[in-house]
Amino acid sequence: MHTDDAVILIDCGPDFREQMLRMSSFEKIDGVLITHEHYDHAGGLDDLRPFCRFGEIPVYSDAYTAGHLRARMPYCFVDKVYPGVPRIYLQEVEAGKPFYINRTEILPLQVMHGRLPILGYRIGGRLGYITDMLTMPEESYEQLKGLDVLVINALRLQPHATHQSISEALVAAERIGAKETYFIHMSHHAGLHVELSKQLPPHIYLAYDGQEIVF
Repeated sequence: MHTDDAVILIDCGPDFREQMLRMSSFEKIDGVLITHEHYDHAGGLDDLRPFCRFGEIPVYSDAYTAGHLRARMPYCFVDKVYPGVPRIYLQEVEAGKPFYINRTEILPLQVMHGRLPILGYRIGGRLGYITDMLTMPEESYEQLKGLDVLVINALRLQPHATHQSISEALVAAERIGAKETYFIHMSHHAGLHVELSKQLPPHIYLAYDGQEIVF
């Protein structure tokens, strides 16, 4: 995403390289926000290599996730790295404690992915990004009040052990009350895009690949 003064990547999955090859140009990435260590959200960090020509890239995560990333990519975090290794450095953050990427404020939020604590993020005060959520503590709901845009997961129609269903996502979205809400992380069990869209309130949308949201 682009803010007034920063380019921020939220998670870096295994298809990151394929997505970037579709871009007409490469931009400096000022920071990467990792929600949790699962491969579909962090498996593409090695493909940050071309972006490191602009300098080291800070990657932000909680301590638990940082430990898993160091174990998965030890070659990035030794004293002497060989040429060509992604120049990334981990910055451990905590839920409820804001930090800045350039002048953009980032507030990490506690989210529960089943029984696994993970992070969501409030970015620049206007955007909330929540993925892989099943539940969320009341404090996190309060920290998401007053958003322009909420991006939140909605896996499928049926309940799931670690992800919100569409009906649960609708309840969460209404509680948060953003001006616009976009559902992500949908599986093929969510049904057809055109049919499901008809069942959503006017301010809630199904996100799609390549979509640009301007606010």
